[in-house]
Amino acid sequence: MKLDILAIGAHPDDIELGCGATIAKEIANGKKVGVIDLTRGELGTRGTAETRDVEAENAAKILGVSVRVNMGFADGFFVNDKLHQMELIKMIRKYQPDIVLCNAIEDRHIDHGKGSQLVSDACFLSGLIKIKTKFPEDDGWQNPWRPKQVYHYIQWKNIEPDFVVDVSGYLDKKLEAVFAYETQFHQQDSNEPKTPISTTNFKDSITYRAQDMGRLIGSEHAEGFTVERYVAVKSLYDLI
Repeated sequence: MKLDILAIGAHPDDIELGCGATIAKEIANGKKVGVIDLTRGELGTRGTAETRDVEAENAAKILGVSVRVNMGFADGFFVNDKLHQMELIKMIRKYQPDIVLCNAIEDRHIDHGKGSQLVSDACFLSGLIKIKTKFPEDDGWQNPWRPKQVYHYIQWKNIEPDFVVDVSGYLDKKLEAVFAYETQFHQQDSNEPKTPISTTNFKDSITYRAQDMGRLIGSEHAEGFTVERYVAVKSLYDLI
């Protein structure tokens, strides 16, 4: 299955929070989008790996993604080394995305920055012809593949975006997907321990951040991204 866009996150819910509305919009526009979670979020204070598995599947159905895969890397302890890079290279070559969306380049959670660099490095290495990969069940070697662009969504920290996507009309779909992770976010009657993302303040911030990004470009809602290299346009009118 060839994908147009592959969104990768260190934990289930990273993608929904960081770029859920953008994904919903691209799918509505006919793009094939897939999701890869690096870990099961098993070190999360609230819920369990098993509840996160179910929540991630529910969120995927809400967004309408074509495929969702969990790499099973160790939450909190995965590293950017050859072993992890090679596993991701196999997935990049399998799905051949034109665009990869991944974690913020720097963030409060240590896995976000690590995941960001791991994905970026794997995307580059995936294009090298002398790196050989294949799945055990496959007969032949995979072909090299390098995505045309790697973009980083914004998470906890207020990183200044290099560009923003107008997601007006798609915030409700994002919020539905985010709150499919019932164990992770504010629930009035929950007895789970309080975390930075389980507060009402954080819950409300998802909307007001999108509103503020939208305000800056004259739209209702927007999501921001940073780039690794310049985004080229063919005409100044592409920027209108």
